[in-house]
Amino acid sequence: MGEHRHYRKFVLAVITFGGMLNIADRLILSIMIEDIKHAFALSDTEIVLITGFAFTALYVVCGLPLAWLADRTSRPLIIACAIATWSLMTALCGMASGFWTFFLARMGVGIGESGSGPAATSLLTQTFKGHELGRAMGIYFLGPTLGTAAGLILGGVLAHAVGWRMTFLLLGLPGIAFALFVFLTVKEPGGRPIPPKVGVAEGMTTWLAGVRALLANRVFLAASCAFGCMIVTGYVFATWLAAIMLRGFPVSTADVGFYLGLAFVLGGIPGPILGGYLTDWLVRRDARWRAWLPAIATLACLPIYLAALMSTQFWTFLGLFSCGYLVFLVAQAPTVSLIQLAVRPDERAMAMAVAMIFNNVIGQALGLFLVGFASTTLTPLFGTKALSWAVIGISALFAIPAVVFYLIAAGGMERGPLKMINGPASSHA
Repeated sequence: MGEHRHYRKFVLAVITFGGMLNIADRLILSIMIEDIKHAFALSDTEIVLITGFAFTALYVVCGLPLAWLADRTSRPLIIACAIATWSLMTALCGMASGFWTFFLARMGVGIGESGSGPAATSLLTQTFKGHELGRAMGIYFLGPTLGTAAGLILGGVLAHAVGWRMTFLLLGLPGIAFALFVFLTVKEPGGRPIPPKVGVAEGMTTWLAGVRALLANRVFLAASCAFGCMIVTGYVFATWLAAIMLRGFPVSTADVGFYLGLAFVLGGIPGPILGGYLTDWLVRRDARWRAWLPAIATLACLPIYLAALMSTQFWTFLGLFSCGYLVFLVAQAPTVSLIQLAVRPDERAMAMAVAMIFNNVIGQALGLFLVGFASTTLTPLFGTKALSWAVIGISALFAIPAVVFYLIAAGGMERGPLKMINGPASSHA
């Protein structure tokens, strides 16, 4: 039993590190936005097409088929192939010659990352018991937090030292070696039923039936919509905050990367852990806290973020942002555990893929585009502060429907400890 516990912790650590690489490679672009913008003479709108739409386009197209495979084949293999793909495509970003080559490389990053999250969360949900899942997901979400910090700090230092092109290469290529490590050390949990072999037509019919079943699941659908709207705040701040600092304070790119990375660490490490432990404690009293807690956190972070953006003092700005980020991250562990426990075990990778489509279409593609468009539109009125107003305004715009969807999800859940919904999923909570 002790060996089993140690192996579970090992799997969690490996998956968490993979999540760190995922976000580091995805968000490294944010620290170099100004350099790339000037290198290719791009507008803010063109920048968000690269950061948001290019990534999301194939992420959405490839996410569901890869998740369907993850529910039926080796999840560690899917995760390893995903890591290798996005790492290689991140390195190729450093070889871009203009807008379109950069756009295509970012599409490749989206293909790789679309296969990782659904398989990883499904694997963790089977590895840990229901009453431990909040804490496990809280630790798992340290990966994206540390990845954000690592991408910003290393990206800032390396971009200043060797330029943005070499930075992409240096941060992308090591992921290929880690992909091999995952494949060799992480195993598929025993006791998983092997699905029967089916033809292409039958497989497509089964796949479509699975998607329809998920979209008919009230709790899952509401939680996924809430996740997509809530995560807008995370994406727009992670993507645009470096540019806000460069435009608003007399700091260099290297300084921004270090201090912003530090702020992400200070708020990002306690936030997911607090959210995970609070979730496991609260759901012993009422499982609906998996929806209520993130609804509260989604609203509570906004006034703190607003105070940070309105600050004219650099250290006050960083301190307030760290506090706001901590509160924001409390929402992630309960949200993902809610999505996973609202469906059957053989639906979990597909469920996460569908949820990540909401996450990326709403949070990354639409949210980032609206910020870029709003910033360009508001610049004649607000000058360098236009981007700050765009970021907080779009965040607030999506926070309201996020809370509504969380409340709808809670309304579809049974009252009481560790219960989820009426039907097959409730027994797995």
